[in-house]
Amino acid sequence: MNENQFLKDVEKIYQFLEEQKNNTNKLITYLENNELDKLSIIDEFAQKLDLQLDNNLRFALITRLVNLRDDSLVQVLKKQGKDEKEIIDLQEKAYRFVKEIWEEKHLKLIDFIEKENLLTPFYKEIFVGVYSVGKMMSKWQSSWTALIINKTNKQLLEKFDGDETKVFEYLENEKLFDLGHGGEIADRCYSALVKQNDQYKSKAYIDAFKKEVTEVVDALENFADRLLEHEDEIYNQKWDYILYIQALIKAFSEQDVNALVEKWADVDRAWMKIKTPIQIGHPLEYYEDHFRKAVALEWDIRLTNPTFAKNENRVNKIKSAFEKIYSSFESNKKYENIYNFSLKSLDKVQLYIGRPALFFGAEFNGLFSAQVVPNDEIVSKEEGKKIFAFSDEILQISRAKPFLKLTKDIFGQELLKKDREFLFNETEKWHKVYDISTIGHEYGHILWCDDETEATMNKTGNFKNIEEFKATTGGLISFFCDEEDDEKELEEQVFIDLVKRAIGLIGWMEVDEVQPYYCEGLIHLNALFDSAILDFDKEKLIIDLEDSKKEELKKWYIENYTNLAKHYLDKKDATLFLNQFAVKEGKFFMPVNEKINSFVKFYFEKYKDIGQELDTEDKKSNYIK
Repeated sequence: MNENQFLKDVEKIYQFLEEQKNNTNKLITYLENNELDKLSIIDEFAQKLDLQLDNNLRFALITRLVNLRDDSLVQVLKKQGKDEKEIIDLQEKAYRFVKEIWEEKHLKLIDFIEKENLLTPFYKEIFVGVYSVGKMMSKWQSSWTALIINKTNKQLLEKFDGDETKVFEYLENEKLFDLGHGGEIADRCYSALVKQNDQYKSKAYIDAFKKEVTEVVDALENFADRLLEHEDEIYNQKWDYILYIQALIKAFSEQDVNALVEKWADVDRAWMKIKTPIQIGHPLEYYEDHFRKAVALEWDIRLTNPTFAKNENRVNKIKSAFEKIYSSFESNKKYENIYNFSLKSLDKVQLYIGRPALFFGAEFNGLFSAQVVPNDEIVSKEEGKKIFAFSDEILQISRAKPFLKLTKDIFGQELLKKDREFLFNETEKWHKVYDISTIGHEYGHILWCDDETEATMNKTGNFKNIEEFKATTGGLISFFCDEEDDEKELEEQVFIDLVKRAIGLIGWMEVDEVQPYYCEGLIHLNALFDSAILDFDKEKLIIDLEDSKKEELKKWYIENYTNLAKHYLDKKDATLFLNQFAVKEGKFFMPVNEKINSFVKFYFEKYKDIGQELDTEDKKSNYIK
């Protein structure tokens, strides 16, 4: 087989995944059309959870199964009066149900590859190997969540009466963070806290979850052995894959807590060498665990779209804006080093546009729409980063999403009509807006950081809570500061997108693992209210996208992003920036601005009340031409 034929096979797999996603999305269509007899899988889901089905629960279970998100389910359970313990128990049962359904779908993909005789024996083995390891990762996910999220973190909060700052001080004083490069406190952990008598002890995953991790390691060893039997005749990367899997085995098997970051850096180094269209994803991100940033159990295959034409458009616009902002600061050596560090990282980015093909573990709790990794800046300094963007998948999901009553009540039909016309009929332009907002976001993560930034700025635990705003705004700034006019026609949609994102993120207020995105939304709301694009009066949101207000908004972003860049260059604590816009009210961050504060409370109450109700007055058939 030659590379050309191989890529045709990749394209067939890509089309199979698209069809499979369309079939899954039909559950939403059945709900919209009130064809409840076709939703037997949702009836079964409700029975597994021992819950009585009504319209709200039906919508929440479809969202959990199709879009892998459980925020709707949690809201419905709260409405039903379930307490925290009952909700945690039902979330776990829902996870297991969703896992079984999706693992079955993944198996169908592997059967399809085998039946159609696609790819070479080496790459078929990669699909089989990732699936085998994935099943073990998904089993482990349940005990990972039970120990770290639902037991230890809740105990720590209780111990210090909900004062997170004291939790962070305690963890640092008791030396309960993993140490990273150069013996410094790392920005993440590959370990868990285990309580012994009244004391916590940090244990590597292999010791904290001995049975589960041993099963993962056994599956990885079997995977490596099977790859040895084949050659990679297409990309000649056989040994890169094998060395990567061997690095994973060593990292998962490491027992010395303070050797973990270095072992996982070796995993990332080996992984960066793999540059084929079939990319494996391993534990890379750390959103779920607010306190120690224990790395989540990601495991997947990301398949690159063979028809994607690589271009440097976004990164060049990002660089140009980056340079403009940087040149507004007084030069000093420290700033220059960070600027050059970021610039070199941008130059080394490998960009993969594609779809998730197989996914397991933490990813049954939600897939990302894009990702820039590794987070280890020492590795990135040497090897660069990979950006993954699932634009085809996100477009498909967006078109399948049901129209909601909440959306109509908040945004009004006029804005929604424009947005839906664009979504359903402007595919090429939609991808360009995604490039600005989402791929721009991933490039935006790289800016203003070096290898010490996160650890230094996260002393009070809020680095991620400003970092997502920094990322999205990096993409926006590349658009706002652009002197070319090749993207001018996208302006209105970029603004509509921003309004929808800022408001939609309020719905995540009570979902701990996505708190950084919720906080991002709160900061965007300041931009939109300060520029008078949004106003809130007598329980009504007023949206005004007139040109003069758009110009005010651009000015706001340039000014506040410049302040944020300086904050990063000075490595000041992240909380100082966040508190200009939002402070903790009880358990959750709330806007400092009173009008925005009252809007956020109004929206969230409405979200809890009607967030799962369908809008029956507008139909997708009104837009599909």
